[in-house]
Amino acid sequence: MRRVVVTGLGMINSVGNDKETAFKAICDGECGIDTITIFDPESFSVKIAGEVKDFDPATVMAPKEVKKADRFIHLGLKAAQEAMQDANISEDTDMERFGISAGSGIGGLPSIEKNSVILKDRGPRRISPFFIPGALVNMLGGFVSIEHGTKGPNLSSVTACAAGTHAISEAVKTIMCNGADRMLVVAAESAITGVGVGGFAAMKALSTRNDDPKTSSRPFDKDRDGFVMGEGAASLVLEEYESAVARGANIYGEIIGFGESGDANHITTPSLDGPARAMRAAYKMAGEPKIDYVNAHGTSTAINDKNETAALKDMLGGKENCPPVSSIKGQIGHCLGAAGGIEAVTCLMAMRDGIIPPTINYTTPDENCDLDYVTEGARKAELNICMSNSFGFGGTNGVLILKKI
Repeated sequence: MRRVVVTGLGMINSVGNDKETAFKAICDGECGIDTITIFDPESFSVKIAGEVKDFDPATVMAPKEVKKADRFIHLGLKAAQEAMQDANISEDTDMERFGISAGSGIGGLPSIEKNSVILKDRGPRRISPFFIPGALVNMLGGFVSIEHGTKGPNLSSVTACAAGTHAISEAVKTIMCNGADRMLVVAAESAITGVGVGGFAAMKALSTRNDDPKTSSRPFDKDRDGFVMGEGAASLVLEEYESAVARGANIYGEIIGFGESGDANHITTPSLDGPARAMRAAYKMAGEPKIDYVNAHGTSTAINDKNETAALKDMLGGKENCPPVSSIKGQIGHCLGAAGGIEAVTCLMAMRDGIIPPTINYTTPDENCDLDYVTEGARKAELNICMSNSFGFGGTNGVLILKKI
């Protein structure tokens, strides 16, 4: 089976519009969560989110083309441009052997909301002709593929909050099975809209700490009261190992394991068994190595954080065998389908720099969440192998294990 490595990274989220700015802010414990400005949240029970700031889509698309794509595509294009530039792909690359693997949990929700209002208020003839092609999840990969000229497999994962991780594992499979030599992974989400926030709030899934947004997302803390919506995108260039070495590429790391599972339990309530099986599958595939750091799904919800903690202890044989664990959702919120991509990029940069990002806003211990969550700020450490977890509604789970080279 062919080895797969990562040679390019891109990232944008609520604490930075490029990978270096965002990663530094995450490690510094900065929080991008604040009162919502994308729409007026006054009448909503939840008024906070992690918005991308100071981003002009005209910097990634021609101004006249911006209206043809939803915001999640704009963000994805930004991350993909950064990753491709970072990978330093040459002009003579065989683009028929270069594919796309995209991921988003919801896709063009802002466009759906906008055009639904237009339909009701102004009638069907006023619906934008760009609505459907600009809102479909797979158009993220479509727009990115057109921009970069990739003509290999064009795949999309739509698996809720595991979509970004599944997009990576699908790309890995494609290269391993010789379906492509390179794959550009892009995961993006922008669902901070009235219907998005209102829908999650109706489920009682979101934090209501509207008066203190900077401490609203508090993974593993006893007083957590729900997740906070975020938006953003991440991109990774994946290559077959020998090809990357031959062209002298900068290699961030190798993907040595992935695991996938289904809970078969409940449409929104996660199980313990499903995530545990995905972790064990990735761990077994990787050869059961010593894991130096786990970037947890860590949503700041009561059930996820408890179950994820228990699953880690189960897989590794007890609390004493667990490595440091942290969640970056306190800094950027939960970016839904983009979360797994952003967190994989964070793991690779953490290995590069030898630093573990902190879990912020952890002040009150929970007896059910009793691991080392790196709560006193970022921690210097030699990181050779990291695990990244993603779990989504519908009981869909994805886990990656990454190795420094």
